[in-house]
Amino acid sequence: MACLILAALTIPKATASSETTGVLDIGMRRQLFVDKDLIEKSENLDLRMHSPVPREAVFSFDAPWEGKESGYTTVFRDDNELRMYYRGGGETTQEVACLATSNDGVSWIRPKFGLYAFNGSKDNNIVYVGRGTSYWEAHNFTPFKDTNTSTPAEQRYKALGLGRHKTATGETVKALVALISADGIHWTLLQEAPVITKGSFDSQNVAFWDSVRNQYVCYSRHGRNGVRSVQLSTSPDFIHWTEPKWLNFGPGTLEQFYTNAIQPYPLEPSLYLGFPMRFVPARKSIGFPERKVDGLSDSVLISSHDGLDFTRTFREAFIRPGLDVENWGSAHSNNTPACGLLQTSDSDISLYWAEHCNMVPRMRRGTIRTDGFASVHAGDDTGRFLTPPLRFSGRRLLLNVSTSAAGSVRVGIRDAGGLGIPGFDTRDCIEVYGDELNRIVLWNGNPSLERLAINPIRLEFEMKDADLYSFRFAQ
Repeated sequence: MACLILAALTIPKATASSETTGVLDIGMRRQLFVDKDLIEKSENLDLRMHSPVPREAVFSFDAPWEGKESGYTTVFRDDNELRMYYRGGGETTQEVACLATSNDGVSWIRPKFGLYAFNGSKDNNIVYVGRGTSYWEAHNFTPFKDTNTSTPAEQRYKALGLGRHKTATGETVKALVALISADGIHWTLLQEAPVITKGSFDSQNVAFWDSVRNQYVCYSRHGRNGVRSVQLSTSPDFIHWTEPKWLNFGPGTLEQFYTNAIQPYPLEPSLYLGFPMRFVPARKSIGFPERKVDGLSDSVLISSHDGLDFTRTFREAFIRPGLDVENWGSAHSNNTPACGLLQTSDSDISLYWAEHCNMVPRMRRGTIRTDGFASVHAGDDTGRFLTPPLRFSGRRLLLNVSTSAAGSVRVGIRDAGGLGIPGFDTRDCIEVYGDELNRIVLWNGNPSLERLAINPIRLEFEMKDADLYSFRFAQ
């Protein structure tokens, strides 16, 4: 559990002349505490990151067409079915793109699609093989279901894969090609020509439809001053893409991001979350007696509200290799998060990462509390924080909160300038305690905030022995 100590600032008494600029328009969107944007002033609080709780090892890449080089996994929900796409083969066999399915995110099966023969049999779950060599589209085939309402049915599923591009000087370089499918099983090229040509692309390159900004987004791999990093391109049609731009990770030394796993958070698509696999190539041994390895890896948490500027609020690892020695080394694979988050229950989100990549690779499932990637935490001493001015819609305030038996949270509402609003002081708030995902806040027994939605407001939180994961306004 990583934590970030918030500056100890006393919340001043409000004056009528307080500034009202810098209003955040949040409507009824979920507000997660993966960064400090919602905290203007605070005392006796810290921000804490919450790593996933390891659950089952759910899938081993042990079929004859899979093996040690399997990986670059992608998961998403397709109506009532969960899908897991991944690369099989690559060391002693041709690289192939495969699809496993599940009803619960725990038990995964390999449907027999009967599309491509392996060792003379089509009884396998291979859905694409590319056009020949082991370094074509199947190498890092990364699909998604396109939710763009104007997309034709035959292009409902899309993917990017590794291709080749001949430059004006005749040099052949790596590029990204676009693929389409009506069902996510039968795939064809959208066009012969590559769609993105500037980059190294030798990793999992992620694309999706951004329903908030109405554009396709691609996060691809490229070298940046000798460091593996991430670049952004956007497109209106999945064919014509903008010139790639480097992501801004804020101050500090660039780290080696082997993959990026950036996606819109399913419950709040205006927020991007990413889980890059962080590569540490300088470390060539572990343990005692010493064991030689090819570098080490873990994963980290990044977030963004605009898709270009990403916050590294927590510099610590999100997923560590752990006690299992087989998760140390094999630096190009171990601890690599799958691209995608799955809501597998009302209270939990499932995510997956690679393990045992020195042997037969497998996917481990982990769970995070809904919205629970980070929290504002108060200990036994009462803590407080004040938000910047917020413009909201709706009538009720809901908290995703956890307290101890003796802990509590109270919420006050001030105007944008900081003046208290009669009837909505923290002393008017009915004490919140317990562990709930959608706790309705009451003031003097009344939850209605409809009359306050006209003008910007500030929320004042008073907390003790509690964690606040998110809040949102609702009807």
